Amino acid sequence: MKKSTSFILAFVLLLVVAALYRIIPDRKMGFAPQYSMAVFGGAIFLKDKKWAFLLPVASLFISDVIYQVLYKYNLSTTPGFYDGQLANYIIFASVTFFGFLLKKWNVLNIAVVSVLAATYYFVLSNFAVWATTDFYTHTLDGLKACYVAALPFYKNSIYASLIFSAILFGGYYLVKQKSEKAIVAQ
Repeated sequence: MKKSTSFILAFVLLLVVAALYRIIPDRKMGFAPQYSMAVFGGAIFLKDKKWAFLLPVASLFISDVIYQVLYKYNLSTTPGFYDGQLANYIIFASVTFFGFLLKKWNVLNIAVVSVLAATYYFVLSNFAVWATTDFYTHTLDGLKACYVAALPFYKNSIYASLIFSAILFGGYYLVKQKSEKAIVAQ
C-alpha cells in the first residue's frame, strides 16, 4: 500500500508530538497520549496492522531515548531504559488490539474501549512490576501494595485516554468529513 506524503507527514508529526509530550517536566505521570494512539492506530490501520502497532510503540521508544539522554546528563531523574522494559513494550503494543474491537465508532464505544485499554495496561503492567522486581514482596499483600501505589497513575491514564481519544478520533472524523465534502464539491 503506497502512503501519500501527507499521510507520512501526519504520522511522523503525531509520533514526534506524542513522544515529546510524554517527557514534559512536571506532567502528571500516566497522563500521556500513547494509550489513545494505540487504540486509534488499531481502529484506523485495519488493512495494514504494522502501522497500528508502530505508531504508539515508536512514540514510546523515542520518548524513552530522550529520557535516557536527559538522565545521562543529570537533567532528569527518570531513566529511559530499565529492567523489564521489554515486557512493558509488549504489554503496551498489545493495547492496540483494543482498537481492533471498535467496529462501530461512536462516543460511547470509543470511551468504553479507551477505558478498557487503560485498565488492561494498568492491570498487566503493575502485575509485571510485582512479579519481576523486588519493589514489593511476592505475596498477596505485596501485589495489593503494588496496585494501590499505582492508582494515581491509573486515574491519570483514564483521563488521558478519554481526552486524547476524543482529540484523535474527533480530529480524524472532522478531517474525514471535510475531505469528503471537498470531493463532493469538485
